Amino acid sequence: MEAIVSITEDTAWAAVLRRDRAFDGRFVTGVMTTGIYCRPSCAARHPARGNVRFFADGAAARAAGLRACKRCRPDDAGRDEAAVLAAIDEIRQAEDAPTLGTLAQLTGYSPSHFQRVFKRAIGLSPAAYARALREERARDALSQGDSVTGAIYEAGYGSASRFYDGTKGRLGMTPSDWRDGGRGRTIHWTLVDTTLGTMLVAATEKGVCCLSFNEGEKDLRARFPNAELVEGGGEFRALFEQVTAAVEQPVDATTTEIPLDVKGTAFQQRVWQALRAIPAGETRSYGELAAALGNPKASRAVGGANGANNIAVLIPCHRVIAADGGLGGYAYGTEIKAELLRREQGSTKSGRYYRAEFGID
Repeated sequence: MEAIVSITEDTAWAAVLRRDRAFDGRFVTGVMTTGIYCRPSCAARHPARGNVRFFADGAAARAAGLRACKRCRPDDAGRDEAAVLAAIDEIRQAEDAPTLGTLAQLTGYSPSHFQRVFKRAIGLSPAAYARALREERARDALSQGDSVTGAIYEAGYGSASRFYDGTKGRLGMTPSDWRDGGRGRTIHWTLVDTTLGTMLVAATEKGVCCLSFNEGEKDLRARFPNAELVEGGGEFRALFEQVTAAVEQPVDATTTEIPLDVKGTAFQQRVWQALRAIPAGETRSYGELAAALGNPKASRAVGGANGANNIAVLIPCHRVIAADGGLGGYAYGTEIKAELLRREQGSTKSGRYYRAEFGID
């Protein structure tokens, strides 16, 4: 490894094989036989491992006589990150969501190119990110006990109808539920045998409120002590089957279409929404997720929000890995985490390969 702090060559090569965008900007891959260096996520055909050297950045690679790949443009990685952070700052400070043209002019990109750069980094378009931020502000005001109407207007919605239309199906609980804590709910639940082990799925009339592995009714009651728990329920069969399919075949499933009913702090909600925006098959570190939320120093808080997630897979906290590229922890065991990532990446490699890659005994 050529002066890449805290990343081993095995970790770097594994990131290249996954084409993991989370490592773009952290190192470049030099192919000595072609004289080209690339981002880890470059879509070009993978070189033979023996022909590869890793460099801390483009300058180090150029000093070794290599030139930048014209396909993935590795030298733009740092500029892209700075542009995205500048755009996030502009969106957060503006009273009205800035247009794509305004953000492109601010960052020096064309509108179409900046749209791709922003969505690749965040998982949302600038407009969708602005909407998510406005929703977060509404949740924050509601969770503090503000009046529903006041919170809606304070968050920047021009009318109550725009708020309800814009957040339909995403907030789960109603604004009034947010204000009073969502007590008195009825939760239907079941246990499903899956290839990952026994899966507990629970839902209210609004959507899935819990998905976990190797847990039972006692664990569910600990999570929702004030709710009425009802085992089974024929009217929820289709929903539970849809959830099972999303776990067994994540590459083919569209998890964003499954309704969720979640409750958390405003910050937790933002983190969970950012997790759902990570494309299947990709990963992010806690620091990268914090940066995407506009606060690069909040990685520990992001980790706390990740751990507070009651809905595994559908809110994909398994897509967050350690800063050094290792698998990191997982509430239901690292073997399940490795297998979920393997399935999402559509890989033909075995679970044994992924356990070895991430150092799992």
